[in-house]
Amino acid sequence: MTVSRVVTIGGGVSGLATACLLARDGHQVTVLEKNNQLGGRAGSWEQDGFTFDTGPSWYLMPEVFDHFYRMMGTTTADHLDLVPLQPGYRIYGQPAGDTTEGPIDVRAGADAAAALFESRERGTGDGIRTYLGSATKTYHAAVRSFLYNPFSSWRDFISAQVLASTPAVLPLLTSTLWAFVARRFADTRLRQILGYPAVFLGTSPFDAPALYRLMSHMDLVDGVKYPVGGFRKFVTSLIEIARENNVELVTGSDVLAITSREGTVRSVEFERDGQRHQLDADIVVSAIDEHHTETVLLENADRSYRPKRWDKQVSGPGVVLIMIGVEGTLPELLHHTLFFSNDWHDNFDAIFGSPGRIPDAPSLYVCKPSATDGDVAPAGHENLFVLVPIPPDTTIGHGGPGWSGDEAVNEVADLAIQQIADWAQIPDLASRIVVRRTVGPADFAKQFNTFRGSALGPAHTLTQSAFFRGVTRSRRVKNLFYAGATSVPGVGLPMCLISAELVLKHVRGDHSPGPLEEP
Repeated sequence: MTVSRVVTIGGGVSGLATACLLARDGHQVTVLEKNNQLGGRAGSWEQDGFTFDTGPSWYLMPEVFDHFYRMMGTTTADHLDLVPLQPGYRIYGQPAGDTTEGPIDVRAGADAAAALFESRERGTGDGIRTYLGSATKTYHAAVRSFLYNPFSSWRDFISAQVLASTPAVLPLLTSTLWAFVARRFADTRLRQILGYPAVFLGTSPFDAPALYRLMSHMDLVDGVKYPVGGFRKFVTSLIEIARENNVELVTGSDVLAITSREGTVRSVEFERDGQRHQLDADIVVSAIDEHHTETVLLENADRSYRPKRWDKQVSGPGVVLIMIGVEGTLPELLHHTLFFSNDWHDNFDAIFGSPGRIPDAPSLYVCKPSATDGDVAPAGHENLFVLVPIPPDTTIGHGGPGWSGDEAVNEVADLAIQQIADWAQIPDLASRIVVRRTVGPADFAKQFNTFRGSALGPAHTLTQSAFFRGVTRSRRVKNLFYAGATSVPGVGLPMCLISAELVLKHVRGDHSPGPLEEP
């Protein structure tokens, strides 16, 4: 094998994972990261004894993590202490007038799911068992034949393995997830339990194809885990593995251009400490926002897409993130708590409609890692991370420490805190806050160059899923590859690890549809 000089743009999870895999394969790899902290959107923030994860907070698809670590000659257990969460999460519904709903605790396992569904809608216990069995079948078909598939040529679409898996997948592309669920269950909360994973995919259950019912395998069958120390422990493990494999990690380096010569990638130009530098490369991996790479870093002749692609792209939601340290305990909240509004049509129309608007009573998410991890908050305090989906619109503004953010971001945060207090019956929540920080869509655009300030990249609609989503290999420039949430296969930490492996496959010339053989 020829040893190549590789430059990976972006030190987030996909960039670090790609660098690790290519370095272990014998290549000389440098990672250029714009910010001073590695990890990208899987970041962290500390203040006054509180430590917050500022991005991913659900540990799902454990076999993808296990496979990656084994590819690197190690194991998950060597790096992460995983704690199963049971219940996996709690749900609060929107009160009807003065009447509040009791919380719904969702446990993993077919028996637990059947008991929950039967308790709310008589006769649905067997129905959810059938639903989950099919979701598991679809999930395994997707992993085996589609998620790890580079689709390097038309032959990859008609391989025996892909054709064998197609019957489990193809029929689910003709219906939306919500329609698929609604035909089987009548209870609103049960429908929402099966539909909410679409939000993790950056889309609406009314637009996501029914294929994504496979997501229910992850939380309702496999269950949810938490890495003690937070997701920064996962990022730290990637950094350690990268260094062990002699990857050069360079932070504070803002890439300005990717250059080519005679149709082949040549170098990366970047700015560091006020100086412009050029780094020659045989291979370049863009592990940052695809739109930024295509429209800013590449010359017109080197771009894989025409400008109209970006006009038509459906962006995933923007978000307001709220990190709050709270005095006293909050038994009303579990490690994961979801707050579901009653009118999801209005809720998602507000976020994805044109023009977009901030929902009146958003369906929001709260993570309380202090329920599981004693080191993320001072004794006698709780650590809360709140995510409020909103339209992908940078004009909503920036957040900041305390109440220093823009007015619209602070208003969303204040209303969300009040909503949590009202729905979960914690009337003194706001008065107990001792640490607060917000993040808005403009922060995502500034820090990560995300298109329209989206937190998740392109929405997983039918035409933006799987091999329709984008390219993992440039159509114009040889040896230029793409990885990360805005590329294939999509959003989430497991998808970022898979996208790194897709780059490795391209470099090796491997066209196999499933995970690579482990050493």
